[in-house]
Amino acid sequence: MARGGRGRIPSMRPISNPPNPWLSTHVEYLEEPPPAELEVYEELAHSALAENDSPDVGFRWSVNPYRGCQHACAYCYARPSHQYLGFGAGTDFERRIVVKTNVHERLALELARPSWKHELVAFSGNTDCYQPLEASYALTRRCLETCLARHTPVGVITKSTLVRRDLDVIGALARGPGAFVHVSIPFLDERVGRLVEPGAPSPRKRFETLKLLSDAGIGTGVSISPIVPGLNESDLAGILEAARAAGATRAFMTLVRLPAEVLPVFRERLASAFPERVRKVENGLREMKLGVFNRSDFGVRMRGSGPRWEALEQLFEIQCRRLGLNRAEERRPAAKQGELFAS
Repeated sequence: MARGGRGRIPSMRPISNPPNPWLSTHVEYLEEPPPAELEVYEELAHSALAENDSPDVGFRWSVNPYRGCQHACAYCYARPSHQYLGFGAGTDFERRIVVKTNVHERLALELARPSWKHELVAFSGNTDCYQPLEASYALTRRCLETCLARHTPVGVITKSTLVRRDLDVIGALARGPGAFVHVSIPFLDERVGRLVEPGAPSPRKRFETLKLLSDAGIGTGVSISPIVPGLNESDLAGILEAARAAGATRAFMTLVRLPAEVLPVFRERLASAFPERVRKVENGLREMKLGVFNRSDFGVRMRGSGPRWEALEQLFEIQCRRLGLNRAEERRPAAKQGELFAS
């Protein structure tokens, strides 16, 4: 898992009048605001780079300007991290957002060290770096500008259309040290996506974003993450086809990961939104996770086991070959930077 001040509760300052991203100059990139009232806390980060030691993800260094996420995805594996702050993993994670107001300044200092080897830096290793508050704070943009100035390659993964705002700096990175963007699109059905990821842009908007990034000459991929058995397995082929049509050259998928604190949030949302599918989803999870809802060991946390998962992996590989995704010649340039979320 990531290391970077873990276990230390930061000194946070609640903001009485937090900036409203829907009143910003970048409101055109956001969809309707969520109904829940937002609480914003600002903190001064002691460091910007978090070091990852998990083999489940393909990067060593990541930057996370925000704690908590307004996208409110029912399955988000980052929810337990909010408990280190004295908050809850449920609605607190979605409504009480912590902003690292100096993260770009700390990053500049860390990338200026003589020991820095210009390794790839991943954005959104924990929560989405382009969640709505980014429209007001622009911390991700400032961090990207820092990476460009320090000739450091980046990888971004996001659900947000707000990434479109930064086509200029990401494009400059792509032409220089390197940049690649994965857009996370686990659902084709707009209704299903809205119920599971209520604060995130619609699937349609995400495909549009993927195309705009690709048309700008930025390398793109699609993340079908997570796979929720009984809910979106049948979307896999359609997502891959639509992503390829939007210019994506890579794809990966992961199985839903439900740590102890996430499981009750996910089950509550599932029962409310899809009561008729609860048993089907839970049985599918047990089938792909060897009889349990979650496996926490490194190497198996984000993938499944057994015939059903193997059949899905085979379908994924067949579709990728058919569409020309994940070709060796497409992967070689990124391999020099370090693979982001290698499949």
